[in-house]
Formats: sequence, C-alpha cells, structure tokens
Amino acid sequence: MSDWLVSLEGTEAGKTLALCLALLAAILHALFGALQKGRTDPWTARTVIDGTYALIALPFLFLVPMPEVHVWPLFAIAWVIHVGYKLSQAASYSVGSYLVVYPVARGISPAFTVVAAGFLFGEVFTPVQWLGVACLVGGILGFSAYNLAHETVDRARLPLAIGLACLTGGFVALYTTWDAYVIRATSDPFTFIFWFFFLDGLSFPLGWLLLKRRVPGFKPHVARLGVVGAVTAYFSFGSIMLATRLDKVGEAAVLRETSVLFSALISWLVLKQGVGPRRLALMALIATGAVIVEWGGR
Repeated sequence: MSDWLVSLEGTEAGKTLALCLALLAAILHALFGALQKGRTDPWTARTVIDGTYALIALPFLFLVPMPEVHVWPLFAIAWVIHVGYKLSQAASYSVGSYLVVYPVARGISPAFTVVAAGFLFGEVFTPVQWLGVACLVGGILGFSAYNLAHETVDRARLPLAIGLACLTGGFVALYTTWDAYVIRATSDPFTFIFWFFFLDGLSFPLGWLLLKRRVPGFKPHVARLGVVGAVTAYFSFGSIMLATRLDKVGEAAVLRETSVLFSALISWLVLKQGVGPRRLALMALIATGAVIVEWGGR
C-alpha cells in the first residue's frame, strides 16, 4: 500500500485522493475535538486517548520500516511541537466553552499554514485561492463571534480562553507544516504515522505518572473514550498527513478546517440543536471558501 500511495504523488489521482482524505480528516477532527470536551475533563481525556493510541501503534512498529537516521531529530522537533499543542488545547478547553474555543483555534490556523507552507515547500496560492481562504476563515471566526456573543457561562475567563485558543491555532499551523515536512522526509509514509503515534502517545501518560504518581481511573466510560478517541485520532491525523504528502500542504490544511462546518452539521442533524439563519449563512460561507480554494488551484 505504501508503494501505491507514493506512486500517486504529483498525479491527478493523488490530488483527488488528497481532497477526500482532507475532508475525512475534517469530519473526524470535529468528533475528536468534542470527545475532549465531554463528561471527562480534558486532561484525563487527552491522557487516556494518547496512551491508547501509543499501545495500538506498538505492534505496527515491527511491520513498518525503521525511520532513517536523519528522521529522528525531525521526530524530536515534532514531539515538542505536539506537546505544546496538546497543553494549550487542554488548557483552553479547561477554561472556555467548546463552542467558542474550537472555532477560534481552527479559524486562525489555515492562513498561517498556507504562509508557512509557502516558505517551507515553495507552495504558491493564487489570488482566487486566497479569496477562498478569506471566506473560510471569516466564516469560522464568525461562528466563534456568534457563539461568544451568546456565551453566558463564566464570561470572566473568556479573554484567557480566547488567548489560549489563539495559541492553540498557532501550534496547529506549526505542527501541520512540520509534520508534512517529516512525512515527506521518510521513504514510507506509514513509518511516520505509526512511530509518531507511539512517541507522541507517551508524553501525557508519562507526565500524568510523574505529577500524580498514579494511573488514570479506568472506569468503563473512560476506557471507551480512550478506544474511540484513539481510533478517531488515527484516521483523522493519518488522513491529513497522507493528504499533505500527496498534494499541497496549504490546500489540505484549509480543507481540514472545514471541521467547524461538520461540527455544526452534526449538532444540527444528530443532536437536533437549532442552527438559525446566521449560522446557516456562516456554514455556507465556510463551504464556499473550501470550494473556491480547491477550484482556484485547478
């Protein structure tokens, strides 16, 4: 399968597959974000999910090629970036509403990622694509502004929550760009994916053990959270990483941030929560921006 994926790089078929993978990542990322803001506190949720996906990765380490020598320092940098991302994300979920924090974090990252990909990979967005980025980011931040205006819980901590969400968005742009660089530096993309999940999955469980000197409580709902969250993370993160190897990093990153749109759709269709005309208009703006970005790159 690795050889087949590598053979699609730079082809029209690869571009189409990258589009599908980025959209899959968007849908799953909306679910993954909600899992960390459920009945379990964000720190415990992150610890259990990370530990579970590290365990899942362990047997696959014997099935994929070992990372090349020059890749290990790149892994180390990626590990540091992801620890910073997860700390800022869990902190933002601890002090702010998911409906406010999530759109802010996801809304500011696409433009940063496009700029970073331009420096690192020489990618160039056309003026039409930049218009699409503006539509998508505007729609996402509009969602956050609308939710912020209607937020009634703990408004005193909203400035801190928004600040942490902005920091999280910066880390999202940083890890998306850097991870794309690392997965392109490895000969086998699945080497990066499984070794990344193993190494990254150790950080929060080890930190928990050092600070609390005990393992997290494995009640049934916590164990289920770990399994569901880990599987979701594999398909979400794995999809976006494969997309960045097959096609432009910036385009994949922009499409991935339509996760805000999918989270709203899930709330509307599954949870039966009202959307209203303003949110419908913002959803349409996000979808339009994604279409413009994809169409403008053809």
